Amino acid sequence: MTALKAVTALKKARRRMVPVAALAAGAAIALTGCSSGQISQTADQVAAINGNHADVGKIALRNVHIVFPAQGSEYTNAKAGKAIIALSIINNSPSVPDELTSLTTDLGPVKITPAAGKSTVELAPQQTVVAATKPVKAATPATDAHGAAPTSAAPTSAKPGGTEHAAEPAATAEDPEARPILIEITNLSRDITPGLTYNVAFNFKQNGTVQVQVPVDAGATERHESDKSGAAEAEHKGGH
Repeated sequence: MTALKAVTALKKARRRMVPVAALAAGAAIALTGCSSGQISQTADQVAAINGNHADVGKIALRNVHIVFPAQGSEYTNAKAGKAIIALSIINNSPSVPDELTSLTTDLGPVKITPAAGKSTVELAPQQTVVAATKPVKAATPATDAHGAAPTSAAPTSAKPGGTEHAAEPAATAEDPEARPILIEITNLSRDITPGLTYNVAFNFKQNGTVQVQVPVDAGATERHESDKSGAAEAEHKGGH
């Protein structure tokens, strides 16, 4: 009688193990399908990285990055050479102006070239200043036949009755990219490498200093894929 009970209990235990094994196998298949064809560390690689951002007081820094050097450019990002920092600087204050006074980094001395016609990097209230990849030269005044610059005069328009008055200047929208500043790191202390970030301090006259970990634009790098990664990525984004 005791032996019969033992055999019956063993059969019941085996029946309970079957659903558990089936569930485990199903989970393993689901996980395999979701990752097949991909290299997990590079599945979300894109052609170029986004810049970093930071805020200090009413000042917002956006898309802060070190520019990847173009072929044949004077900016090499190599030791003893030069590099460019690009970003947008927004003064969100409704009434208080500010000024970018300097940048400091252990990569080397930083030179700031203000916009054409300016001696400082002014940040008017509700204004955006763009640091671009190359400077924009100030326009050279036109000269007359004798080499003298013409005097400026406001255009006039006739009023009823024969009198004349100065015409109102046309309103133009201020485009921050039309008058960019230039930020150069000179005499680099070491090579600047894509994939790494570098500490740079931005110093403002009114809003103080903010430290930013600045990444390097990686240039036109392709996302790493296998011949099956397209279909696998679609399945992965579908909820697996």
